[in-house]
Amino acid sequence: MIIFQMKAAVAHLRRSDPVMAKIIARVGACELAVLQPNFETLARSITFQQLHGKAASTIFARVQKAVGRSFTATAFLKAEAETLRGCGLSRQKLAALTDLAEHVVSRKLNFKKLPELENEAVLEALTQVRGVGVWTAQIFLMFALQRPNVLPVSDFGIRNAVRQAYGLKEMPKPAELLKISEPWHPYCTVASWYLWRSLDGAATLD
Repeated sequence: MIIFQMKAAVAHLRRSDPVMAKIIARVGACELAVLQPNFETLARSITFQQLHGKAASTIFARVQKAVGRSFTATAFLKAEAETLRGCGLSRQKLAALTDLAEHVVSRKLNFKKLPELENEAVLEALTQVRGVGVWTAQIFLMFALQRPNVLPVSDFGIRNAVRQAYGLKEMPKPAELLKISEPWHPYCTVASWYLWRSLDGAATLD
């Protein structure tokens, strides 16, 4: 369930930015994906990094099967490392997933408390985990915690969409993108979704 009013968000974007209004008219209704704010979602995100969707989905499905019906941090740590490597995980990703699970089991990272935190505090908590950068943490904020005003300024798709839609000669740098995005606040998450869709693509947790 989206915790903010989607109709109000779309209406605001249409009203505040003529370029965004054209994108919305072309793309149609916003269908923002909603993911569970838990260990499995972030583990999936790490697994999908730098992999094509189909290959990543296959690998993660194998990992889920190896861990068992209850895909928790505790269950993950009980699985044999070689078994998980046999699922197709690289050593780096296995190390990152193990670090994530250890953070959860030791209570250094508590997914139940994340909804209570401000965005910056969530970013700080998540990026303490090996393999979780700012981009991945921002995507978690957008799709798992449903925060309405998140803009991943380093995202290639968003930068490319802005370059095309706003007629820029070059890819916008973060400062320029922040300036362009000023009218979108407080609904940068929805604006980001429309920018991704304007390229006939969708954001994935990678």
